[in-house]
Amino acid sequence: MSAAPDSTVPPAHQSVRAESGFAYGVIGADLHILGNGMPLYLLGNWSPAAPAPTPWLRELPSRMLNARNAVVGFHGRHDERRSLHAWLAEDARLSMRWLHGVGGQGKTRLADQLALEAGARGWKTVVATHGPGAVVRSASHDLRSDNHAGLLIIVDYADRWPLSHLNWLFSNSLLRQPGLPIRVLLLARTDDAWLPVSEAAAEQGAATSQQRLDALPATVTARTEMFSAARDGFAQHYGFAESPTVVPAVPLESAGMGLTLALHVTALVAVDAHVSGRRAPADMAGLTVYLLDREHAHWSRMADDGTHHVGATRGALRTTPEVMNHTVFVASLTGPQTHDRGRTALRDAGIHGASHRPDQILADHALCYPAAQPGDRTVLEPLYPDRLAEDFLALTLPGHSVTDYPAQAWAGPTSRLLTVRDEEGSAPAHLARALTFLASAAMPDRWPHLTGYVEEILRTDPLLALDAGGAALTALAAAELDTEVLEAIEERLPPGSHTDLDTGIAALVHGLAVRRLPRTRDPLTRARELDRLGGRLGFAGRHAEGLERTQEALETWRSLVAACPQTHETGLAGALTDLGIRLARVGRREEAVAPAQEAVGICRRAAEAATPGARTDADDGLATALNELGIRLSEVGRREEAVTAAAEAVALRRRLASTNPAVYEEGLAAALNNLGSFLSRAGHRSETLEIGQEVLAIQRRLTAEDRAAHEPQLATALSNLGIHLWEAHRMDEAHVPTREAVAIRRRLAAVNPAAYESHLADALANLGAHLAGAGFLEDAVPPTAEAVAIQRRLARANPAAYEPDLAWTLSNLGAHLYEVQRLPDALTAGREAVEVLRRLVGVNPAAHEQDLASGLGNLGVYLIRAGRPEEAAEASGESVAILRRLAAGNPALHEPELLRTWWTIADEHKNQRPHAALEAAEQAVRLCRRLVAAEPDTYATDLRIVLTAQADILRILGRMTEADAIVRELGDVRL
Repeated sequence: MSAAPDSTVPPAHQSVRAESGFAYGVIGADLHILGNGMPLYLLGNWSPAAPAPTPWLRELPSRMLNARNAVVGFHGRHDERRSLHAWLAEDARLSMRWLHGVGGQGKTRLADQLALEAGARGWKTVVATHGPGAVVRSASHDLRSDNHAGLLIIVDYADRWPLSHLNWLFSNSLLRQPGLPIRVLLLARTDDAWLPVSEAAAEQGAATSQQRLDALPATVTARTEMFSAARDGFAQHYGFAESPTVVPAVPLESAGMGLTLALHVTALVAVDAHVSGRRAPADMAGLTVYLLDREHAHWSRMADDGTHHVGATRGALRTTPEVMNHTVFVASLTGPQTHDRGRTALRDAGIHGASHRPDQILADHALCYPAAQPGDRTVLEPLYPDRLAEDFLALTLPGHSVTDYPAQAWAGPTSRLLTVRDEEGSAPAHLARALTFLASAAMPDRWPHLTGYVEEILRTDPLLALDAGGAALTALAAAELDTEVLEAIEERLPPGSHTDLDTGIAALVHGLAVRRLPRTRDPLTRARELDRLGGRLGFAGRHAEGLERTQEALETWRSLVAACPQTHETGLAGALTDLGIRLARVGRREEAVAPAQEAVGICRRAAEAATPGARTDADDGLATALNELGIRLSEVGRREEAVTAAAEAVALRRRLASTNPAVYEEGLAAALNNLGSFLSRAGHRSETLEIGQEVLAIQRRLTAEDRAAHEPQLATALSNLGIHLWEAHRMDEAHVPTREAVAIRRRLAAVNPAAYESHLADALANLGAHLAGAGFLEDAVPPTAEAVAIQRRLARANPAAYEPDLAWTLSNLGAHLYEVQRLPDALTAGREAVEVLRRLVGVNPAAHEQDLASGLGNLGVYLIRAGRPEEAAEASGESVAILRRLAAGNPALHEPELLRTWWTIADEHKNQRPHAALEAAEQAVRLCRRLVAAEPDTYATDLRIVLTAQADILRILGRMTEADAIVRELGDVRL
């Protein structure tokens, strides 16, 4: 077992050893585990449903509704199946689809049907089940896909997985098999969690799509066909052939019949009532009560208490029907449990004592509701389908209006007892299921009386909502809970982003805002509400919505400032800063600069006017605004302005940290880090090394105090120091901190690819460059190629955000491949880099022209070596033209690159284009002489190199006297 996603497994054999009662292993995939040793998720081979014995199915008709028993043959959904098969056939190697629909719509059956049909075409299917809270049985699964046409992975309840756990799954080596089409089908009830999941998937290079499973066609003909198919399937197990005489008791055209499960329930009750001589109810609530009454009848019959007489095995249970009812309620809240946890659940629910022995109750319950898989040693298997379990909970809890089903007084206390913390303050492992089921059933169009029970649980302990996870938060936000309860949860939300909760938090905050904004008359309250909503939507990946709300907030802040500038300008500045961030996140980087500049202007006025007692906060606000402005300016290529803003931010942060390092040193490190990066990009490289070393020292101190909080910043500091060492020509040292940065970022990306994989790609690209600079040419290729693979995937999903990095890394990859004599591969990478850079220059010349010039220069080298001098001359000439124009405006930044380009043309073109090479050498010598005069220690070696190149070309042209004169001069050039 391994906790790392890049761990390897034996190619053909695995030993599985049981420790602490279970063992679980996989072959051909990674096994990710929690700190307590339990698997984060379980992977297993999919297999079609095995036929269940008819007598067993008839004991409890609800068993025929369980998707895993597949009693009814699959029927309909032709358009949806065609769409899924087209998705399987797409060109993408890795593609993920979010298939969502309300509970009971048939997602699981559709996924099983797809697996069956794909299997007939040579595909292998694997099922991923969320691990925490689940019961793990000893097993080993061979998941290798040898000789298969493709791999389909089905993830059920994907909306209930924390995003970080999905990230682990997405990083599994099972999804990284070269040449094998891989499809991941994620099943969910809603699309609320899809945006952040799709971003995480895209960061893994996956194509993404979503598909809604809509209500069944509204035509009576289509629904009659599905009803008839279900009725005939059920009738086979009841042993009668005249099923066409069985008709639905509920009109098929009614709105509720758009649910696949509703049609199946209608058909099942119609058949069962026909056989038993009973009248089928004429509404959905009545149908549900009918099925639940059959559950009660089975418990009584098995206990032989004489209250039901349906005719089956009697006296098998010692547990009374009343206690069984209570136990089934517990199982519906907890789901399957180990035997020990099952005993604890019964004790917590108050089902214990001399007359209620837990072991006997669990054994009797297992006779009625056996474990899902043969051999599973689990207890408290719940009712299926989930929607029936939700209905059972709702009907058992008092407050509904269904007179035919008696509620139980113990149900409310039991739901509270099963959702309280233990003596150590830990929430129960089944909390997520319990709250999600209760909240899902409490929807306004289902069982709204449940809201009172959910509210009672959360009034006592609002933090339970956060402990239950993002899916539960989303369900709670959809239920019409009391505003006071939701606000109590809101007060306890983490202040910043939380990967696993952000989706649910956004749903909660959005739901509260929808309630509060229409009745909010105070503009200040409205502005703060919109600020908060915009931020939470942004954290959840709902960037476009977040931008809209932030723009609304900004309008409100402006009206407040117009009325009272001194009171509200600080709030306006915060909204402007947020607007810049949101605009940048949706790719509108040019537009993001102006609000950031306006925010700085406001904060500067506030700092200048602040009293001594308020100056610290004012300076902190100004430093934050300057930092953000520097980032926005750098993103659009305004490098000198970015340096100016960052330098002022550093000065402010340094003053603040000198008086209170515990509070402000972290901010100082961030400001220094930005300044170093901006100085480097602006060509002021002599100043960056000292800054990089100071940042690293601070970050090492902070990380030693709190590794989880500061390790990402430590990785950034290490990466930047490597860059600064490389720019200072200390090539042998540069790769050392960069290697450490890669190791940290690889660990972080394994846990949260969405947040850290792009940073891992940056570090890998830098490592390749630094290894090449140190002479480790072969070693430079693998990390650079890995960086390109990551960035190419990211750029497919978000070109505006990731194509600049991709272009730079492609240029480097071409150079490294060229150095190790892989010319065709170098030419391919060089062409792709130039193609991407041309697109970027078309949008923002200032930010990308220098990179285009560099890419064209490299491409010229590859072309001349490939024997294509005309194309090489065109690429090199365009590169020189761009750099000359740029150097005229900023010599310090662009002349070193122009020198390198001229020398490269001279050296590479001398055999095929000697006259053009000589002209380039002469230009290089003239420029280098001027640079040596200003910085002799930096450029003396470069002058010797370009003079040697000039002499070599003169010899090729037969101009020996001039060549000898240069050789004599070389003796006077000091290194």
